[in-house]
Amino acid sequence: MPKILIIASNHGDLAGKPNGTYLPELTHAVEVFAAEGIEYDLASPKGGKIPGYGEDADDVTKKLLADAEFAARLESTKCLEDVDGSLYDAIFYPGGYGLLFDLSENATAHKLVTAAYESQKPIAAVCHGPAALAKIKLSDGETLLIADKEVTGFTREEEVAMGTLEAIPYLLEERMMEGGAIYRKKAAWKELVVVDGLLITGQNPQSAHGVGKALAAMLKKE
Repeated sequence: MPKILIIASNHGDLAGKPNGTYLPELTHAVEVFAAEGIEYDLASPKGGKIPGYGEDADDVTKKLLADAEFAARLESTKCLEDVDGSLYDAIFYPGGYGLLFDLSENATAHKLVTAAYESQKPIAAVCHGPAALAKIKLSDGETLLIADKEVTGFTREEEVAMGTLEAIPYLLEERMMEGGAIYRKKAAWKELVVVDGLLITGQNPQSAHGVGKALAAMLKKE
């Protein structure tokens, strides 16, 4: 049975307001994994409880948060430094603003992703999640993971709509292109899932289910 390592943020605020992982981007993917018989573990830079927001966004999220086993996972994530990447068949980053602060340049996470990618394992991320991939280098120490790859992620237009441009440390869209990626996007809040080889990225929360489906399909082919 395939098993996914889900990497989430420990950073819990944005401009003084509660933040972290946008929970629907986690729950909608997890719903797909469960339906497909795919296991997963949650990990974070520090381990333990991960902060989140969007608890009341939709019925899928409410249902999973009411599940005692899922709720316990959110309270007791694995510390990244203790993770054995060889035990997993893929890596997935849900979004939320938190990871812009503690995962975009996390060396431990970078090593896990590089090792997985170079072992022909899928790497998936949704919304702000692709920001965690933008600076990852392959084992040659020079080539960026996203260079010359088609990707997507939360757009400038969506940041403007959220009123977050002044609160974020960088614009995801610009960072992806600075890393040599071929950045794709649709109009704000439209679903978009981009698959390029082993990389799967989704533009926004509306794309979380699709990213989960694409990752599950890729794992089923192996």
